[in-house]
Amino acid sequence: MQGNWRILFSHMCSTSFLLLWIFVGLNVVEVAGSQQGIPLSVVKLWASAFGGEIKSISAKYSGSQLLQKKYKEFEKSVRVEEIDGVKLVKDLAVKMEEMFRKKAEATRRLVEAAEEAHHQHEDNPDLQYEYFNAVLINEVDEEGHNVELGGEFILEPNDHFNNLSVNLSLSVVQVPTNMYNKDPDIVNGVYWSEALNKVFVDNFERDPTLVWQYFGSAKGFFRQYPGVKWHPDEHGVIGFDCRNRKWYIQAATSPKDVVILVDVSGSMKGLRLTIARQTVSSILDTLGDDDFFNIIAYNQEIHYVEPCLNGTLVRADRTNKDHFREHLDKLFAKGIGLLGEALTEAFTILNDFNQTGRGSVCSQAIMLVTDGATEMYDDVFERYNWPERKVRIFPYLIGRESAFADNLKWMACANKGYFSQISTLADVQENVMRYLHVMSRPKVIDHEHDTVWTEAYVDSALTQAHKLNDKAGPSLMTTVAMPVFSTKNETKNQGILLGVVGIDIPLQELMKLIPKHMLGIHGYAFAITNNGYILTHPDLRPLYQEGQKRRKPNYSSVDLSEVEWEDKDDILRNAMVSRRTGTFSMEVLKTVDRGRRVLKMHNDYYYTDIKGTPFSVGVALSRGHGKYFFRGNVSVEAGLRDLEQPDVALADEWTYCNTEEQHEHRHLTQIQAIKLFMTGRRPHLKCDRELIQEVLFDAVVTAPLEAYWTGLALNKSENSDKGVEIAFLGTRTGLSRTNLFVPADQLSNQDFLTAEDKEGVFNADHFPLWYKRAAEQVPGTFIYSIPFSTGMQKPSVVLASTAIQLLDDRKSPIVAAVGIQMKLEFFQRKFWTACRQCTALDGKCSISCDNEDINCYLIDNNGFILVTEEQSQTGLFFGEVEGAVMNKLLQMGSFKRITLYDYQALCKEYAGSSDSARTLSDPFSVVRWLLTELVIFLLEFNLYSWWNVDLSVKAQRSRGKTMMVPCDTEYPAFVSERTIKETTGNIDCEGCIRSFVIQQIPSSNLFMVVVDNKCDCSSALPVTMDPIEIMYNESLKCDRLKFQKDRKKPESCHPFHPEENAMECGSATRLFSPLTAALLPLIAATISR
Repeated sequence: MQGNWRILFSHMCSTSFLLLWIFVGLNVVEVAGSQQGIPLSVVKLWASAFGGEIKSISAKYSGSQLLQKKYKEFEKSVRVEEIDGVKLVKDLAVKMEEMFRKKAEATRRLVEAAEEAHHQHEDNPDLQYEYFNAVLINEVDEEGHNVELGGEFILEPNDHFNNLSVNLSLSVVQVPTNMYNKDPDIVNGVYWSEALNKVFVDNFERDPTLVWQYFGSAKGFFRQYPGVKWHPDEHGVIGFDCRNRKWYIQAATSPKDVVILVDVSGSMKGLRLTIARQTVSSILDTLGDDDFFNIIAYNQEIHYVEPCLNGTLVRADRTNKDHFREHLDKLFAKGIGLLGEALTEAFTILNDFNQTGRGSVCSQAIMLVTDGATEMYDDVFERYNWPERKVRIFPYLIGRESAFADNLKWMACANKGYFSQISTLADVQENVMRYLHVMSRPKVIDHEHDTVWTEAYVDSALTQAHKLNDKAGPSLMTTVAMPVFSTKNETKNQGILLGVVGIDIPLQELMKLIPKHMLGIHGYAFAITNNGYILTHPDLRPLYQEGQKRRKPNYSSVDLSEVEWEDKDDILRNAMVSRRTGTFSMEVLKTVDRGRRVLKMHNDYYYTDIKGTPFSVGVALSRGHGKYFFRGNVSVEAGLRDLEQPDVALADEWTYCNTEEQHEHRHLTQIQAIKLFMTGRRPHLKCDRELIQEVLFDAVVTAPLEAYWTGLALNKSENSDKGVEIAFLGTRTGLSRTNLFVPADQLSNQDFLTAEDKEGVFNADHFPLWYKRAAEQVPGTFIYSIPFSTGMQKPSVVLASTAIQLLDDRKSPIVAAVGIQMKLEFFQRKFWTACRQCTALDGKCSISCDNEDINCYLIDNNGFILVTEEQSQTGLFFGEVEGAVMNKLLQMGSFKRITLYDYQALCKEYAGSSDSARTLSDPFSVVRWLLTELVIFLLEFNLYSWWNVDLSVKAQRSRGKTMMVPCDTEYPAFVSERTIKETTGNIDCEGCIRSFVIQQIPSSNLFMVVVDNKCDCSSALPVTMDPIEIMYNESLKCDRLKFQKDRKKPESCHPFHPEENAMECGSATRLFSPLTAALLPLIAATISR
């Protein structure tokens, strides 16, 4: 019996072992089958074959090994130094201070000349004077005679002024479209301000870097030097009034806290409410970044236009003003108006907010927009404002009725304000502007010529009027401005502001001072204002996108924290706003290649203030090779010889010699200037001798490549299919060399290494993209990429580049980068050839990229496709094509997803259809609409009204369209994990197992991905790089509105003066025409229905 059990047990064990062997065997077969489908060894063979071939081509045609050898020859004679960031930023601040000081001195000379000229002038109401009107110069009538105020005005093209035709001897005068050219006030002002011509010319001779100089008169005219022809828009008007420009407003007044009270009682229905909205909007236009405000609507109750901001004030930046404008459209009129409660609320806000120290802590004002006041409310003023009268009252009486004008004017006179009556939309701007001259009185009486500096901006009206070439794009600038006062004794206590003088400073001038060669490949300099807004920064993007020259709505108020967003606690920003000197360090994610790629680095920041201005400047240096610089030395003769070779170019926007400061040097190229300076023939040239010495060194070291490339080009057996088109190199000093292997007109990418390719060339604020990316690769490896196209053209080339290190340790500076441009078709052909290789002795490969059951891809380290069988997928992100595979690669750690943020984004917003459009469905609505349009035309009745329309009115007309609005977005970027060279994986596609292999291409940033095509994985969602808008709930929106970042208040403040004459406090405007008056009752009744 026991033996039988043994036999049975033996059989059971044998059977179990057999079953186990079969089970394991089946699994082994399954795994082997998947590997047999995509054998890792074959893919590795392909990758190795392609990597060896493409590196051989890249190294041979770029000359990388020769250049590395040439720099190594100088290894023992050069001196490597660590860059002193503190010294660097202080030296830069001194240079910027000197440049700004010279502009301010030129401005002051204009102020002195203007005040003296006015002091000597006696106003003559009958004065007749012919001046050069900017619009009318060189215009002729039908008989060929010069028109009045035109005359022959010599204009010659000048490259210093954007190639505009200008007159360097005379200025021109522009008068707003809504003003009469021969108004006595205008003519007298133009006459005495002719004295500025001499100073304009003298300033330009002293400092040839100056661009536009001008005087904006309080009467409305604008004198500009050099003289230039102005062109009206398609409606025959010019949308420019100097008095509503920021430089004018900032110079004319002190910072202010303002509460705007808007009457929304029943009597304000219809056209009056429309005019009131426009009045409020025009008041907002006059507020700047140093001002604070709120808007309260009142009837029998008080309604904050933005309920979230109950009882406080917010900064008058572009975002906040636009937010309030949107709410103005929601105002409607009903009930009765209780002004007393509204005034009490306004005084309370101003008092409480001022005590917190968070506002302007300077001037205060209440703007009252109403159609009447039944009493004077002296009890309110006595309680809150008398006797100091620190809060000025500016009443705007809406409508033609004058029954309550006396009460409102009394309020203005009793509270150092100004009364205006506004009857039409065309009257709005001129009347609103008057309050500025009242608020300027204390400054005028104090005779304080405060120097003000604007944030970075572009004046679109001037750009349009000058007909600037769109290709040049908008040129950002800052303006230095000073007020001009009447110095006559008889008008001293009236505090008469004559106007403001200003000088534009293109920010390109500021960037020319930056020693880019000392900042390293990823380093940069930047500057901000006292409010934390960016003056200049390489990550500031003022345009919609590449190729579109339209400005973003809030381009001039981008905060430093919105580009250096990794500084979550605003440590760097607040230190710079406070004008401190110091250092800061943090890890950052820097995007390149139009935001599609990301580089991780650790930055050290150094910052200090620019004395005499409200600006601070900072320098960022990346750790590692970015903190080191080396100095080589060669003879001047050898350096100049090699620098003058035809294949050599220097960075256009770097300053080796300042050829702008002297008129006789303006025609010189940088290489010509260097030669004259180094040979002692032009000792007065201002040149950076240290930088030039290093340029000469680089010219000598890189010179052998010119002969090397020429030899390759002349060898007919080389590059017979013209696959390699260009070889190029760049050095740390901005020197570049290029060699064409094909005629220029046969290049596949005509833009590469030209000014059109902004990321591909040395720029004022960055090294070329191919240089930056190569510097972050392992030394000796090449980085390959397909340039992202700005248009719809298909990818046509591949770029390969590699960095040249001086030493073999991490402290070694990257001294140069070399590379080639090759045809995409040539590059892809090499790939497909490599993928046909196999190890089978009989030559019959078990797998090939030609097979229909596998897909082969070549992707880069950021996941972009360089080679695929489907040509339309070239250049796309791999996750868009193979979402399931990309997700698996992310899970396995082969690639990492990095979340980035864009606080300068624009999102599409559908405005919807307007109420007015819906009301046109019935006949009476059509009549009402037509009558409304008719009354607006009759009430305005001049061309000015056609263009002086507030943004809110434009927004109403644009309803029903898709608009681009500022928003915050987050989006992903992807980076390969360097330590993972190869991996395999399986994907379960609804029960079907799909396998893939990813293998790194040696000595490159590339990966081969082979995916079997047996399963349908189309249900898997694609992995995209599309940005997602960050949505804020109402509570968070409110918190963001209330939150105020640190800012540095302007040092100057002139809120009131005891000698001020408060009796100059306003009058009513003109009455309507008889026709308008006759139609008014009918139309008013129609509108109110």
